[in-house]
Amino acid sequence: MQMLTFLLCFGFPLSTAFYFHAGEREEKCLIEDIPSDTMVTGTFKIQQWDTGRHTFLESAPGLGMFVTITTYNGEVILSKLYGPQGTFYFTSHSPGEHIICLESNSTRLVSFGGNRLRIHLDIRVGEHDLDAAIAQAKDKVNELTFKLEYLIEQIGQIVKEQNYQRDREENFRMTSEDTNSNVLWWAFAQILILISVGIFQMKYLKDFFIAKKLV
Repeated sequence: MQMLTFLLCFGFPLSTAFYFHAGEREEKCLIEDIPSDTMVTGTFKIQQWDTGRHTFLESAPGLGMFVTITTYNGEVILSKLYGPQGTFYFTSHSPGEHIICLESNSTRLVSFGGNRLRIHLDIRVGEHDLDAAIAQAKDKVNELTFKLEYLIEQIGQIVKEQNYQRDREENFRMTSEDTNSNVLWWAFAQILILISVGIFQMKYLKDFFIAKKLV
């Protein structure tokens, strides 16, 4: 872990913008002396070195940035994975030095030491600006939107399941009605057959008795 040290004292909002170079999955840290109850906003962007063009690309596909904020007492204030560019926020709970560490996170299984990265970092301390509040509000709105979409999807799935069960119940009812109807008609046919057989037997016996002059 390499440490970039910046000791900053505050009587007014301070903004520090710079860039530094690092290897893929190499962690770089900086130290900032921050008063208590102070909002800190950091904006970063990763550029990847193109060996063919011999220049840094504007974007770094497949790379992310893992940001960790800790105090010198070891308290973790922030630990989050971002994309190749993003903005992080935190508020100091106590005065003193805070360690801000950034480590590139690659989606590739193997990283190569020759991969050079340029990391642009802009840190604003003590700025309770509207953009930060809006960004935090957007994060909450996006989270609520995601939860709402998930609930809507679950409700849709439940409705589909209910419709499926209703269709099955309707098919079962129709099958039962058809079966009952067939049973009724079959019973009616059996009764007709028995009556017809009885009438035929009676007529046959009558004719037999008459022929034999028994009646």
